[in-house]
Amino acid sequence: MQALQILIDGFAISCLYALGAIGFTLMFGVSGVLNLSHGAIMVVAAVIAWWMGASLAVDPYTGALAGVAASLVCSFFTYRVIVRPIQTSSAIPREEKEIFVLTGTLLWGIMLQEAVSYVFTNNPKTVRPLVNGVVSLVGIRTPWNELVTAGVSLAAIGCLYLLVNRTRTGKSLLAASMNPRGLTLLGFELTRIYVLVWAIYGVLTGIAGVLLGAFLGVSSDNAGTLTASAFSIVVLGGLGSVSGSLIAAFVVGYLETLTAYLVAPSIRTVPVLLLLVAVVYVRPQGLLGRR
Repeated sequence: MQALQILIDGFAISCLYALGAIGFTLMFGVSGVLNLSHGAIMVVAAVIAWWMGASLAVDPYTGALAGVAASLVCSFFTYRVIVRPIQTSSAIPREEKEIFVLTGTLLWGIMLQEAVSYVFTNNPKTVRPLVNGVVSLVGIRTPWNELVTAGVSLAAIGCLYLLVNRTRTGKSLLAASMNPRGLTLLGFELTRIYVLVWAIYGVLTGIAGVLLGAFLGVSSDNAGTLTASAFSIVVLGGLGSVSGSLIAAFVVGYLETLTAYLVAPSIRTVPVLLLLVAVVYVRPQGLLGRR
């Protein structure tokens, strides 16, 4: 019975991890930006969804949409106010712009974290689940919310797959990740593509944040941990590799679940960190990374 419980719980958390990391890796693959405010944006989405339900008494679906909208606003703000000015600045040497972007997004993430803590306190908050109740799966009582978390995460990832592989706009994203200069020669404007990828990132991160808030709960103190978790998955899978991030998310999710059940929940992240160190040492480009 415990094995089945691990299988079900591990699947749900792995799907959530995959959704949380896929926007992060898509961003790097297309625009080359490692957004270190990622965890803070997830927390903002979850806290706004919680606040809408707790203070304004709206239904869980409206609260979830408000959380995703808040994430989208934070995403565009990060690009327009933090990232874009650095990328287009003539005062910053080209070879130093990457470190400035990393520093800028890190500081912005800290500002978001402190703002959430100041306005809403840093106490843990749980978003109202989209579906209440429990269901029996092969004899295992499982909350409907856990199944919804897995289902919505997979649905969002599936929609991203269809967008990227079945539409002209999505294929331009792929082209931008491979040869941005060649794409501009074909008449595409890279700025519009970057705006699109930041929009996709904002939606995916918002959904992940709301689901995380309903599944495990969040507080402003989780921002750094969430960023580190997404970064670990992306590095493990290979920087810029969406498929690699998906595989890495399930490896991390099940490894953490196994550790929590069989050893102790307090050290669930330790085996993941050890695995990450081993992969970086043996295969620096990650599981499916090109470089």
